[in-house]
Amino acid sequence: MRHIAIIGSGPAGYYAAEAAQKKFGDGIRVDIFDRLPVPFGLIRTGVAPDHQSIKGVSRRYEKTALSDNVRFVGNVTVGEDIAMDELRELYDAVILATGAPQDRELGIAGEDLANVFGSAAFVGWYNGHPQFAGLSPDLSGKTAVIVGMGNVALDVARMLSKKDREFDGSDIVDHALDALCESAIERIVLLGRRGPHQISMTPKELGEMGELAHAAPFVSPDDLPAVEEDALLDPGLRKSVALLRKFAALPDRARADKPITVEFAFFAQPTAFIGDARVEAVEIERTKLVDGRAVATGETQRLPADLVVSCIGYRTAPIPGVPFDESAGRFANDSGRILPGLYCVGWAMRGPSGTIGTNKPDGFAIIDKIAEDIETGTLGDDDKPGRAGFDAYAAENGLDVVTFKDWKKIEEAEEAAAREGSPREKFVDIEAMIRAVN
Repeated sequence: MRHIAIIGSGPAGYYAAEAAQKKFGDGIRVDIFDRLPVPFGLIRTGVAPDHQSIKGVSRRYEKTALSDNVRFVGNVTVGEDIAMDELRELYDAVILATGAPQDRELGIAGEDLANVFGSAAFVGWYNGHPQFAGLSPDLSGKTAVIVGMGNVALDVARMLSKKDREFDGSDIVDHALDALCESAIERIVLLGRRGPHQISMTPKELGEMGELAHAAPFVSPDDLPAVEEDALLDPGLRKSVALLRKFAALPDRARADKPITVEFAFFAQPTAFIGDARVEAVEIERTKLVDGRAVATGETQRLPADLVVSCIGYRTAPIPGVPFDESAGRFANDSGRILPGLYCVGWAMRGPSGTIGTNKPDGFAIIDKIAEDIETGTLGDDDKPGRAGFDAYAAENGLDVVTFKDWKKIEEAEEAAAREGSPREKFVDIEAMIRAVN
């Protein structure tokens, strides 16, 4: 019998567990660890609350989680509750599927001012992540600036644009719903260093910006390249740029009855956040494209800003005892191999890129590598204690482990507490989750 520990219960973790089942059958036992008492990682706390169809993929992971040879081990932090070296002594293979939960920093002056947030924190706030539930952003100002031109930036802009019944059917948490419905923001500006042909926004998400009840998109026609250049783009990006052209062609009367404007500001990079204690403005430098790269022109201006959310990407959180690539913001690895018996998968391996589905081939590929390492003898004999060894460790050290059966109790309590039209009201602190279990 071989024993695998997977650290992280998001898409990368569950796809790897599914792959292990298919590769090894009854000859494998998989324990999926998570520092939270609840599973599914990015699906629960990263995917926008109004994108419930995307969150539905968790039903596939649940099928894996409820099988006999896969177990959820929640409320256990590897590196604190148990050291990595101790875990590696217990399991034949340890796979890090921790994602990239930390914000990349812009590295500019004023980044520490009040009401300047990274997207991991801001998204975590409206999604009810226990680490960020107490964020309390001030939405009493009129202008929000979002740094970035990807889907996360669109998610943040959309959440800031919605009101009242537009949140029906979502699982946005109550504290964020109340704050967003009372928000005074009238202008949302998305900043992109490059132009429309370099955005990372997908057509579906971008199209939603043209369907909001209280907000209208604005694109300056001057920022758009010649229309014939669109033919050189891949089909997905071409559709996105077509939507930007549609927004640029909107007549003023289409915006007149909507109190919020969402502006797409291209060829603009922030160089500083200005303010005494809290942010009051963003210093912006104009850029131009040179061989596809954004080059500063030296032309600057100040844009009023009462709230700033930086959506420029994420980094993996280091774990003591695991080699880390600081420049790339992920674990140091060779196609998923870190050290003998230690592997990584998903964003922890390749950085924050791709879709949820991209993690599936990653998961199957890393299990193939583990199978190769078993065959070549790299992982040694199958004499590790695995699950039984961890259970003994947990009992000896007083760990309060949450199982998948326990999670179903938490889920049941969240569903029972849901407001009308919402699938659930998430617990936003760990103690409340544990109380629901007990």
